[in-house]
Parts: sequence; C-alpha cells; structure tokens
Amino acid sequence: MKANLQQELERAARPIETATGLSNSFYIDDDVFKREQRAVFFSQWCGVGFAKDAPNPGDATPLTFLGMPLLLVRDRDNKLRVFQNTCRHRGMILVEEASNIGGAIRCPYHSWCYGLDGSLKSTPHVGGPGNNAHDSIKLDTLGLYEIRAEIYLGVVFVNIDGKADKFEVQQSELIQRWSEFSKPVYHGGQDSSFKLEVNCNWKLAVENYCESYHLPWIHPGLNSYSRLEDHYNILSESGHAGQGTLVYKPTLGEANLGFKDFDNLSDKWDSSAEYLALFPNVLLGVHRDHTFAIVLEPTSVGTTLEHVELFYADEAMVDSSYDNLRRDNAKLWKEVFKEDIFVVEGMQRGRQGVQFDGGKFSPVMDNATHCFHQWVANKMMHDTA
Repeated sequence: MKANLQQELERAARPIETATGLSNSFYIDDDVFKREQRAVFFSQWCGVGFAKDAPNPGDATPLTFLGMPLLLVRDRDNKLRVFQNTCRHRGMILVEEASNIGGAIRCPYHSWCYGLDGSLKSTPHVGGPGNNAHDSIKLDTLGLYEIRAEIYLGVVFVNIDGKADKFEVQQSELIQRWSEFSKPVYHGGQDSSFKLEVNCNWKLAVENYCESYHLPWIHPGLNSYSRLEDHYNILSESGHAGQGTLVYKPTLGEANLGFKDFDNLSDKWDSSAEYLALFPNVLLGVHRDHTFAIVLEPTSVGTTLEHVELFYADEAMVDSSYDNLRRDNAKLWKEVFKEDIFVVEGMQRGRQGVQFDGGKFSPVMDNATHCFHQWVANKMMHDTA
C-alpha cells in the first residue's frame, strides 16, 4: 500500500477525538475500490441477497456481487445454499434467470449436471460420443464451488474467501442484543420490495444510516415525533453500529388497525426501535411489528444500488386484508430513505474537493460513523495480499 494511504488509514483508526475520516481516495479511486473488494467484502460476511428469493426446493436465483457470479439454490432439504454460478467444465454461467430448476442444475453449454447440493452428477459424452465417463473426470472432485452462507433476519450473508469467523461468532453481540427477533420473518410481497439507485460510494450510505445527527434537517417529518434527543448510539467493535429511538410509532390503518407484534417481546420494544449497520454493507431495522433490511450493492466506486425489503412478524400480515397497511408502511420508509439521497450524493460530489482531508468527527454525535471508519481502516491495514 502507498505510504500516504497507509498514513490516512492510521489517522482514521485513531480515537474519535483525534481521528480524521477516510480520505477522498476511498470514495473516488478505482484502484482503492478494487482492493477494498478483497479486504472489506470478500474476506468478511457481506450481504448479497434475501432468502425470500429462493423460497422453495428447486428454486435457483442468480446474482452478481462485485463481479462475482453467485447462485442461490434451495435444496431438497429446504436449506439455502450459495454456489459460484460457474460450471466446473469450461466456466459457463449455469443459470441466467431466476426459476425453479427442479432437481438439477444443468449447464447450458455441454449439459454437465449438478445436484441441488452442488455435486456433479453427469457429464454427457465426456469420453466421446455415447460415453459419459472418462478416467480423468472424477465426479466427486468436480462439484460446484460452494460459498459459506448464513441467513439472518431474511438476509443472505456470504463469506467468499471462506476465512472469516463463523457468522454467529462474529455477530454474537448483535444476535444476543436482538435475540427477541430470532424468529421467522415474513416478507410483505411485491409492495414491500423496492430498489434505489444512488450516485455515491457505498460507504456514504452506511455512514449516513449510522447516525441520527441529521434528523432535524433531512427528515423533518420523522423528527417531528422521533426527535434527535429521543435517539441513542449503539457501538460495537465486532462489526456493527447505529442508533435507536425511544419513541417508535407503528403504522396504523383504518379503525387503528395495526400489524401484529412479534411474540414475547420485552417491555423495551413497546416504544423502542433500533437501526444498525452490519459492516460492511447491510442496514437493518427492528420494530415490535416489522423489520426491514437493506443490502447495499456497490456497482462502481461512485454508484450504489440499495435493495430494500420489509418483513413482518406474523404470516397473517401478508394476507390481502393488510395490503393497504403494508403499502402505507413501505411508502413511509421509501420516503425516508429517498430523503437521504441528496445528502449522500452531495457528499460524493464533495469528495472531489482536493483539499478535503476526510473530515472531523463530533465526539458526541458521530460515534457510530467513526466506528465504521475505524472498522474499514483496520480491515484495509491488515490486508496483506
């Protein structure tokens, strides 16, 4: 790593009182972005999709994350697996569009077939016309490359290099904090799913989400009942940070109809909600009656696609009788998230200012954002590849 970048990382890793934020290079430089893919994404547990996208045995959903072709597959035992979407023969993409593929993953090039567990099952004509075997082709050594995967609050997390601690170990603090939400969640359907294209580096979306400092100016409607002074910071060295509110107000419909709450919640959640970024790229919100998840997909050094999904505490909440209420809830959150766009895009443009040194943190209001900068800096400094 260049000496000046190393020094900039060291400054970002300092205690908040003396730290400087990550420098412009980490937001506008393609070479830094490429290194970040390895050090911050592929070596960690990052979010790539949602379990609801492959709900039934035989369902297969392809996706691309930072150029990596992946395939979500629900196997016969109802386990969601993630494979590299690449045939072991000539590297052909296996599945182009989401569908139920039945009991086999078939390569469209030479028809090599894999089971839903990724094992290679057949290799037609590999030994010549009519001969489906060859001594040099060992089926048991040519299964698909499986990627470590875990599901948490409906999000599919993967560790691409296979070297990270177990997800439940790495995020044990969060899992314990939100143990009351370790239950099935039910996706709200088409109206509970939307995407936002944002012209900013992915880190700016995380930084903005982590803090409540901006509420009075950017979210005046939200701040009218969930004020800045009603919020508190949440910090963790294990890889998450964010905020909570003490005055959550659930969405209500006609005749005060509301969503069913999660079962057996403690009194804390009667009026509280929490919003955490799981580093590097997943933003989560939990409330007594619903959750949401945002997977940030970096599409370039300066562009990000936000995949937003809303989930509910009870399967009955996805019934048609709740359509209007779910629609209103999704509209509310979409409006809130869209209010942030001009801010993160403005910061991205501001990063072209050559005199900007990364910025100064408020030791009182920017703790969560600084926690994220420290985390990124430490991962980058320890990347020795």
